[in-house]
Amino acid sequence: MKRTLILSIIFFVLLTTRGLAQAINYNAPLPVDETIRKGVLPNGLTYYIKNTDIVKAAASYYIIQNVGSILENENQQGLAHFLEHMAFNGTESFPGKGILNTLQKYGAVFGKDINAYTGFDETVYNLNNIPTKEGLVDTCLTVLKDWSNYLLLTDEEIDAERGVIKEEWRARQNGKMRLFKTSLPIAFNHSKYANRLPIGLMSVVENFDYKALRDFYHDWYRTDLQAIAIIGDLDVNEIEQKIIEKFSKIPAVDNPKERFVIDIPDNDTMMYSLGKDPEVSTANISFAIRQKKSLETETVADLKRSLLESMATRMLSVRILEKAQNPEASFLGAGISYGSMSRTFNAFNMRISPKPNQQKEAFKEVLTEVLRAVKHGYLQSEIDRAIAKMSSSYENQIAKKSDMSHKQIEKSIQNNFLNNSTITDVEKEYDIAKQILSAITQEELHNTIKMLYAKKSRYINVTGVEGQENLTEEDVKQIITGVENDAALEPYSEVLEGKTLVSDLNIKAGTIEKTKTNKEIGATTYTLSNGIKVHYKFVNKEKDKVSLNAISYGGTSLLKDEDLPSASLVDNLIQMSGLGDFTTIDLQKVLAGKTAIVRIRLGNINETLSGRSNTKDVETMLQLAHVYFVKPRFDEQAFKVLESNINNHVIKRSKDLAEKMKDSLTIALYGKNNPKKRIFNQDYVNDISFEKIKTIYKDRFSDASDFEFFIVGDVKESQLKPLLETYIASLPTKNIKENYKDNGSEWVSNTIDKAIYLTMEVPKVSVNIVYKKEMPYTKSNVVYTNTLGDILQLRVTETVRESEGGAYSPKANARFFREPKSQAYVSFRFDCNPDMADKLVDVVNAELQKIVKGDIKDDDLNKIRTNFIKERKQAKDKNWYDMQVLTSYFRYNENINDPKNFEKIVNKMSKKDIQKIAKQILDGGKSYEVVFKPKQ
Repeated sequence: MKRTLILSIIFFVLLTTRGLAQAINYNAPLPVDETIRKGVLPNGLTYYIKNTDIVKAAASYYIIQNVGSILENENQQGLAHFLEHMAFNGTESFPGKGILNTLQKYGAVFGKDINAYTGFDETVYNLNNIPTKEGLVDTCLTVLKDWSNYLLLTDEEIDAERGVIKEEWRARQNGKMRLFKTSLPIAFNHSKYANRLPIGLMSVVENFDYKALRDFYHDWYRTDLQAIAIIGDLDVNEIEQKIIEKFSKIPAVDNPKERFVIDIPDNDTMMYSLGKDPEVSTANISFAIRQKKSLETETVADLKRSLLESMATRMLSVRILEKAQNPEASFLGAGISYGSMSRTFNAFNMRISPKPNQQKEAFKEVLTEVLRAVKHGYLQSEIDRAIAKMSSSYENQIAKKSDMSHKQIEKSIQNNFLNNSTITDVEKEYDIAKQILSAITQEELHNTIKMLYAKKSRYINVTGVEGQENLTEEDVKQIITGVENDAALEPYSEVLEGKTLVSDLNIKAGTIEKTKTNKEIGATTYTLSNGIKVHYKFVNKEKDKVSLNAISYGGTSLLKDEDLPSASLVDNLIQMSGLGDFTTIDLQKVLAGKTAIVRIRLGNINETLSGRSNTKDVETMLQLAHVYFVKPRFDEQAFKVLESNINNHVIKRSKDLAEKMKDSLTIALYGKNNPKKRIFNQDYVNDISFEKIKTIYKDRFSDASDFEFFIVGDVKESQLKPLLETYIASLPTKNIKENYKDNGSEWVSNTIDKAIYLTMEVPKVSVNIVYKKEMPYTKSNVVYTNTLGDILQLRVTETVRESEGGAYSPKANARFFREPKSQAYVSFRFDCNPDMADKLVDVVNAELQKIVKGDIKDDDLNKIRTNFIKERKQAKDKNWYDMQVLTSYFRYNENINDPKNFEKIVNKMSKKDIQKIAKQILDGGKSYEVVFKPKQ
C-alpha cells in the first residue's frame, strides 16, 4: 500500500508538470554548477577550483593533460605512458624521488594518494587528500606546475624506468589482454586506436633515444592542453590568486603542433573477428554499434537524449537479466550498455557469456530480446519503473551533494575539459529532468532503441575456444537476418500482482523493553522484547546514508567438512533466488525507486547481514532484513542457473594461469586432499547440493537471537524506533548463543620452500613469501605490525622496483588478526623478470632482516606515523568509522576513540618496537616461500 502511495505521489508530481513541458527550451544550455570556479590563464592553461569539506583540512590536486597514446608516432609507441612514469622521477623543484619523499612525510602513500594513469586520449595525475597545513598547498601547486612544464627527464632516470615498465607489461600479459589486443582493429575499424595501447611496444620502450621522449614531452605537455583542478577544504579566492601567480609564468609554446582528434571510420558492412588463446577456455561475444558523439556545448535536448538512452538500455538489460534466470537459457550472462568508446564515438554494446558449445544459440537468444524492443518498444509499466528509478537517483544525488568525493568532482571536471560536458547544477538539472520525464512517451523510447540499433558501423568480436563450435561470421549474418525478419516476434509482456515485500506476512510487532545510552561513544542500545540487542548511533557526517550490520558467531566453522562446498555457495543462491514471494527480477521491480539493499554472508567464523539505504528508505531496508530471517527464498530454478555458472567457472579456470597458481599454492600449503582446503574442480562441484544449501542457511540464519544489530547513519531515533519494533522485535528467537570453533587447516609443514614450474605464454616468475606467528592480541601489537608492513612496502618499492627495476608493483604487507587465531602475518608478493627472480627474493628477505637487526630509517618510521594519524583523522569524518566504533566497543569491549588505543601508541612507537615485533614474528614462527617459474 505504501509503495503504491509513494509511486502515486511521484507520478502526480510528474503529471502536474506535463503542462509545463511545452515550455521547455530544448536549445537552452544546461544549468552550470556555479560552485566550481573555472578560468583560463593567458598562456591557455585552464583551472578549476572547488571548495568542499568532505575531507576536512585536506585537498586534492589534479593535472589533466589532453595528451594520450593516440598522439604517438609509430616509433613512439609507449612514450606517453613512459612520460607519466617519469613525472615521479625528477622535476625542477623535486629532483629524483623528491615528490614522493616530500609528500610521504605528510602521510601520503604512493599508489593510493599519489598516482597517475595514461589513456588513449588523456593522462591524469593526482595528489589526493593532502593536508592543507604547513605550506603543503603551495608545495602541491608547485608539483602541478612542475608536471606541467618542468620534468627533468635525465638519462639515468629514463634508463632506470625502462625495466619497471617492461615488468608492468609482463604483469599484464595474460589471455584476456592478448584477446583484447586482437579485438582492437575491429572495434576501432583499423584506425590509429587499434595500435595505440598505452603500454606501447617493448621494442620502443627498451630502445628509444632520450631525445625522443623529450621531444614528445615538449610537443605535447603544454599549457593549452592542460587543466589543473584543486578540490578541497580551501578558500577559492586565495587558491585562484596562487594559481594566477604561479602558473601564469609558464610560457605558452610558440607554433604548437595541432592536437588532432582521431575519428573512427564508418563501415557499411559488419566487421568480425575471432580470437582464441591457450589460457582462455570459455567463450564471449561482444556485438556493438558505433555512434558519432557530439563535442558541442550540451543543451536541454542533449539531457533528454541522454535520459532516453539510459532508460532504453536499462529496461532492455532488465529483460535480458530476466531471461538469464531461466535454466534453459543458452547464455550464462549478458548485458546491454551504451557509452563512450573514444573521444568522438559512443557504442551500443551487447555482451554475452554463452554456455559451452552454445554460442550461436546465445547470440540469437539475446539478439531476439534486443529486436523485441526495436520492433515493439516498451510497456508503460516498465517506463513507470524506469522513471521512478531515475527520480530516486536524482534525489539521492541532491541529498548527498555536499558529500561528493574529490574523485567524483574531478571526473565531472575532467569530462568538461576533455569532452566539453557540462558540469551541471544537479538540483536545477532535476527540475528540467522532471519536466522531460513527465512528457516522455512510449513512442520516444521506442524510437530511441531503434536509433541505437543502427544498420551502419556494426562489429562483433568473438572469443572462441579451441575444439568448440565457435560463432562464425556467416553464422552472425544469418542470425541477424533471421531475427530482424522474424514476423512472429511478439511484444514483451509481464504480470505483477501488486504485492509489497511484507504484504503476505503476518508481522506481530514487538516492543523496545530497555533503552541504555552510552555517553562514552555516543550510542544507544535497545533491548527488544525478543531479546535482540540493537546498537544505534545517529551520524550525519555523510548525509542521507544509513548502514546496518548484524553479526553472529559460528559460520562454516560449525559445519561438517562434507558440507563446506555447499556452504561456499549459500550467499550466491540466496541472492539469485530473490526473497519472499519474489524472484530476483520481480524483487527489482517491487523495489523500483527505492534506495535500499541487504546482503547476507556466511563466513568462516560468523554469519552476517549487512545493508544500506537512504534516510527515507530505512523501512525498506529493515523489511528486507526481516524477510531474510522469516521467509528466505530457495529457488530450484535459480540453483540450476547457479549450477551452469559454477560448471562454466570450472572450465574457465582450467587453463587460466592465475587459477593454476592459486591451486598449486593451496596444495603446497595444505596438501592434496585437505577437506577444508579443496580445489574448485568438478569433484568439488559434484558435492554441492541444493538441499544442503537450504539446510545450512536455515541453520545459520533462521534464529535471530544470536545476532547483534548495529545501525549507524542519518536516521533519527523517532523514525527508527517504531521500525525496530515492527521488523526486528517481531523476529522469532530461540535464545541460543553460539561461538565459532578454531578448527581451520594448518600448513603441512612449519617451513615450506618450493619452486613450482608451469607452462606460460609469456615467461614470468611469481613470488609468494609469508611469515606468520601466533601472538597475544594487543592494540600495540596491531599498530606495530601494521607499521612493519608499511615500512617494508616503502623498502621493496625503493629496492625491487626503483633500484633493481625488477617488478612493477611489488607488494609487502603485515597485518595482525584477532580471530580465529591471534596471529601476526607478513607477506611479499610480486611478479618479475625470470632472470632476476632469485636476486629479488634475496632482496626482500634482506629488507626484513634489516628491520630485525634494527636497521630502520627514522624517515620511514615518521612517514608511517604521519600517515596513520592523517588517515585516522580523515576516517573520523565518515559514517563507517562510527560503525567500527560501535562494533569494536560492543563486540570486543574496546573504544577505538580512546587515544590510548591508537593515537598514543602511534605517537610513542619507536624503532625498537618495530624491531621487536619483527623479531617475534620470525622467532619460532612459520613461513613459506613458493615461487612459480616458467616450465622450460
